[in-house]
Amino acid sequence: MKINTLLSVFAPKDVKFFPLLDEATSILVQSSVLLKELFSTENPERRNELCRLIKAEEVKGDKITKQTFKALNDTFLTPFDREDIHELADILDDVIDVINRCGQKVLLYSPQKLNKNSALLVDIIYKGCIEVQHAVTELQNLKKTDTQLRSHCREIKRLEEEADGIYETAIMSLFKEETSSVELIKMKEITQELEKAVNKINSTGKVIKSILVKYA
Repeated sequence: MKINTLLSVFAPKDVKFFPLLDEATSILVQSSVLLKELFSTENPERRNELCRLIKAEEVKGDKITKQTFKALNDTFLTPFDREDIHELADILDDVIDVINRCGQKVLLYSPQKLNKNSALLVDIIYKGCIEVQHAVTELQNLKKTDTQLRSHCREIKRLEEEADGIYETAIMSLFKEETSSVELIKMKEITQELEKAVNKINSTGKVIKSILVKYA
């Protein structure tokens, strides 16, 4: 084994992984920012452009995930269990993927309008992504940031509970108020995908909390 390769294997355990996880959460937040704009515009051309940008973020996220998995294979020392890093990187990628699917469904179905309840769910997705980003940052100093990290996990859970109520209201409103069966189906599909994104964010919070419980 070459000396450079050997040194890389035994490099300081935080050097590789936290920058990669930070990059993943940056992509996550940027995807949610673009999704918010998508749900606030009625311009078809701008919608197409925003969906393209969200897809580009999803591609970047896939690359970061692959780099993280490669780093796991190439590194002897890790900041916490390999399984935990793998699970966290994987769930972050899942959230980015679902956000992309939300955008693609808007592009595919082209609903006449995106209702206020869907916009509220998108806002929760954005807020949840911000909390995830803060929580992942706090993992770098787990012993010192125990209280802050727990607070972020609680907020992620609270947002998910808030989203459940909004989702139920959104579905009921669709069946009560939407007169076009085609538009109803379109918005139901989009709203369900938004709910999946919120649930994935909550799952990310659970992964982070499990790391906290194990190592704090």
